[in-house]
Amino acid sequence: MVDVETELKNLSSDFDLNCKDLSIIFAAGHGKRLKSQTPKMLHEIWGVPTVVRVSEIAKKGLCSANQIVIVGINALDIARTIGKDKGRAFVYQEEQRGTGHALYVAMEFLSRIKFIPENIYIFPGDMGLITPEAIRDFKKKFKNSNYEMMVLSGNYQGNPLENYYGRIIRVPEKTRKSFSRIIEIKEFRDIKALKGIYKTNFENKEYCFSKKGLLRINEFNAGVYAFKGRSVKKYVGEITLDNIQHEMYLTEMIQIFHKSSLSVGVVPVKENYVVFAFNNRSVLKKMEEIARDKVYDKLKNIITFKDREDFFITEEVVNKILKLDKNGRLLDIVLGKGVHIGKGVDLNVGVVIKDHAYLDGNIKLSEGVIIGERVHLSTYPNQVLKIGRHSEIFQGDIIKGNLEIGENCRIESSVNMTGSDENPERIGNSVLIKGTSYVFGSTIDDNVQIEHSVLKNKHVHCVRKKDGTIQPIRYILPPPEGVNSIED
Repeated sequence: MVDVETELKNLSSDFDLNCKDLSIIFAAGHGKRLKSQTPKMLHEIWGVPTVVRVSEIAKKGLCSANQIVIVGINALDIARTIGKDKGRAFVYQEEQRGTGHALYVAMEFLSRIKFIPENIYIFPGDMGLITPEAIRDFKKKFKNSNYEMMVLSGNYQGNPLENYYGRIIRVPEKTRKSFSRIIEIKEFRDIKALKGIYKTNFENKEYCFSKKGLLRINEFNAGVYAFKGRSVKKYVGEITLDNIQHEMYLTEMIQIFHKSSLSVGVVPVKENYVVFAFNNRSVLKKMEEIARDKVYDKLKNIITFKDREDFFITEEVVNKILKLDKNGRLLDIVLGKGVHIGKGVDLNVGVVIKDHAYLDGNIKLSEGVIIGERVHLSTYPNQVLKIGRHSEIFQGDIIKGNLEIGENCRIESSVNMTGSDENPERIGNSVLIKGTSYVFGSTIDDNVQIEHSVLKNKHVHCVRKKDGTIQPIRYILPPPEGVNSIED
């Protein structure tokens, strides 16, 4: 049986003790409302598990490798998916007792290794649309402030009863110097459970709010926080279980800081979508749509989409396309409906990829290549698949592995081609393969025509007849194997 904490230690790395900033990613949640066997944090947004997105973007936005990922349910699955990296430590929250408890567990770990960073930034692992720019802006505002704690907020538009985020409660009186200062954050469930008027104190004055008034507050807690390390270390142990969930709410740190005369600030996010997080499938779907729309907006004036709502291009390939455009290339790339383009794919000038084609792996397409409907192109990570200039792959073909196709080739429908590491496949220029053909690990010379054939580990030479025409290849079969296992 695998010991969770031992495995997490093996996946963890040491911190850079000279770095002032550290991020903490909360990734220990259950995700029960998703009703899925896939752990919540491993649900993908635009092809990347959400917790992987948050982890990488937090490092990039803060310009700091130092990071703690809090894991609980499915701890090893999540940690292995994120992977080992410089400055990243995985910390096990064996019992999930709320966000405050997750922070407490993280601070215990930092105390054990005798490292308290100057600034600590906290992010939910399901906030898969957060951007480096939003994090950089949040960090800048925190560092330029006198706050010991800062909260990132969003603005909810819609039915208040469908807003499950915690409400930012501010001082409502414009006559007071503390007008608009944050009093506290009240969780949605606690508001729903209220009976009568809610009373709270701030700077020696009592404030009263109706249940209806609290629900109608549009400003919500995004779940992103910044702390001065010394302050959170000192006060995190004061968080209580005084709420309807009987959990340790991180948001209670606001009242704790107020009592100790430590200042707390709120910064509204510039773009609401970056702080979206999901607890159900409908929100996850909405986030996926936002991610797709962002990609479309980047590429819509560079390449042609047949259907702006049905395509997938991994961000790595998006960046390659943007770089080609920046270098002044006129791309004339056309993508059909339902096209999937995964990691490693290199597109080129004049490439046309038709409806529902699937490309994933180290695939290098030269100029003018045409990929037909429902074509499947793929490789293993250590393999490369190349298709030469002005070659065409017809509908439904499956081409995989360590394989090269030359220039001006036509691979017509119902063809299956595979090259392995031991038996790479090499197709010359101006080759025609058609009919129901299967070609594995073979070398085919220029100008050869193959029809209705099965070729396995063969070298097909270009042989000309006396009249100058090229000898076509048909029905070349490998010797039978396993005949003793077959009977009439």
